This record gives sequence, structure tokens and C-alpha cells, in this order.
Amino acid sequence: MGNKGVTEGPPKQLTAKQIAMLKTSTNYSEAGGNADAFCQLAFSMFDANRDNVIDFNEFLLAVAATCHGDLNNRLEVVFDICDTSDDGHIDQKELAIMISAMYDLLGETDRKADRDPEKRASEIISKLDVSGDKKLNKHEFIVGCTKDPIIRHLLAPNA
Repeated sequence: MGNKGVTEGPPKQLTAKQIAMLKTSTNYSEAGGNADAFCQLAFSMFDANRDNVIDFNEFLLAVAATCHGDLNNRLEVVFDICDTSDDGHIDQKELAIMISAMYDLLGETDRKADRDPEKRASEIISKLDVSGDKKLNKHEFIVGCTKDPIIRHLLAPNA
């Protein structure tokens, strides 16, 4: 996923979308405290190597540790993580990046033939893309992952 847009340390102020994701994926409630203070604490908890940057492996551990709720809620969080363009869709490039990141996390080095992230992304999109627009909206992603345990395990191992 690279370091594009990465800044050191926790964000100075959370967006409305980040607060909504925080509420969905944790037990956080606005009545319970300041979202920015919560973010500071969470950042320090998940920055395991204390380099003031949360790398992808630390990020996945944070997601695994904080996911609560039913399957649909957890899949919504995964969708929002994959949708790096924030356009409400996951395209083949975004999905291939996520698959590559999952391979990195698992130590998977064989990325040829059927294991090629681009090929896998293309196959998953063609299988789950009901609308035929060659990308996945949130509904297609959730329904597809719910119905296909192999795809769900690959894209959302904690869901």
C-alpha cells in the first residue's frame, strides 16, 4: 500500500468518516470521550516498534484487535479500508494492492500464475461484480464475501 499520504504520529483531528469507522469497529462512543484523545491512545498502542509510524502489519493487527460487531459491519470496515480512492468502489488496482498486502503479511512469496495479485483481483471482481461495471460497490463486496468463504478469508480474514 506504500506510504503515500502517510504522516508520522496520529492525525491531529479526525474526520466525520473516521469517527464513523471508529464507532463501527470499536466500542467507542462520543459520549464516552474525545475521539482525538482515543486516537492518540490507539496510535500509541498499535505502533508496536515505536517508530511513530503504523506500518501495514501493525495496521492489520490493529484492525484484528478492534473489530467488533456482526459480519456485515466488519466487512463494511474492510471495504472502507480497500477503497483507498474513497469513491465508494473497489477497482482491480485497489483490490490487487490489498491482495499483495495480505500476501506480505502472510509471508507468501509465490505470486505467479493463479497467485498473481492482478489475476486474483480480476477473478474476484468478475465473480462478485453483479452490476458489470468492473468494480465492486459496498453491497456487491459484502454480499460476495458473505456468500464465498474463500474470498472472505482472503480479503477479510478477521470477518
